[in-house]
Amino acid sequence: MLSEKLKNLKKKSKIKPITVVEADEYDRSFLTLHPDIAVITSVDADHLDIYGDQKQMEESYSQFAGQVKDGGVLIIKKGVDKVLVFEKTGKKLHTYSLHQSSDYYARKIAIKKGEYIFDVVTPEQAIRGMQLGVPGKHNVENAVAAVAVAQHMNVFSGNIKNALSTFKGVKRRFEYHVKSEKLVYIDDYAHHPEELRACISAVKEMYPSKKVTGIFQPHLFTRTRDFADEFARSLELLDELILLDIYPAREKPIEGVSSAMLLEKIRTKNKKIVSKKELVTEIKNREVEVLITLGAGDIDALVEPLKDELMSRIN
Repeated sequence: MLSEKLKNLKKKSKIKPITVVEADEYDRSFLTLHPDIAVITSVDADHLDIYGDQKQMEESYSQFAGQVKDGGVLIIKKGVDKVLVFEKTGKKLHTYSLHQSSDYYARKIAIKKGEYIFDVVTPEQAIRGMQLGVPGKHNVENAVAAVAVAQHMNVFSGNIKNALSTFKGVKRRFEYHVKSEKLVYIDDYAHHPEELRACISAVKEMYPSKKVTGIFQPHLFTRTRDFADEFARSLELLDELILLDIYPAREKPIEGVSSAMLLEKIRTKNKKIVSKKELVTEIKNREVEVLITLGAGDIDALVEPLKDELMSRIN
């Protein structure tokens, strides 16, 4: 009798396996997914070589939103929900942002000792004194979305708070390689104008009195062509800019599309194009305070040499 009760208890307490996926919109591959819970952070135009225009991209995101299973949960950044058209019945729909017009939002955001402290307000409660060591208000907003997901999975608020405070980020997303009073070096995968803006703004917020030097490797000829003006405006946030040649990935060169073309559009005075081969030497000859490497190509192969050069100035 006791044995049967234990078996039944094990069956009831068995944890269902959970898979967490970053849905990739490239080539519409995210449309193979039919999730129980989905978060949509943005529908910024990208991969126009695949979609053709913003409207077709929004239609694909609308289709993805509609593929959330019946009884599932869809969590969308406030504002993005207004551009998506899909069948809303059969699923729970919530919005999130940094603003109280959303179902989930952050308030009382402050920076203390290089970390964000804030409250997350949910439809059920306010979780006070959340702590996040990953810079950038966009990451605070991402944390709000993560809290919404965790609550729908019945995770205890104390566990959510503890998990967030120990989260160290992911590789190539605002990843520190040198962090000292004298020098800071950060590497980030940003390769879209909005990602660049978010990353550079976060660095400027964290280090307002320091000169910020950015090294950017454009990714894809089509993306550089389609968003040249937007790239220029984001890169102008830097105090100094070094451009590498465009990383072609799967593409062949497009006539008239180059890093030189992009450089002309950027109004920053201290700007230049440098080859990958000459980059470390270029940095050796510069007075650097905060350095950021940005891009999704093979720029990551230069991280260690740059780190070694900067560390030699500290040691």
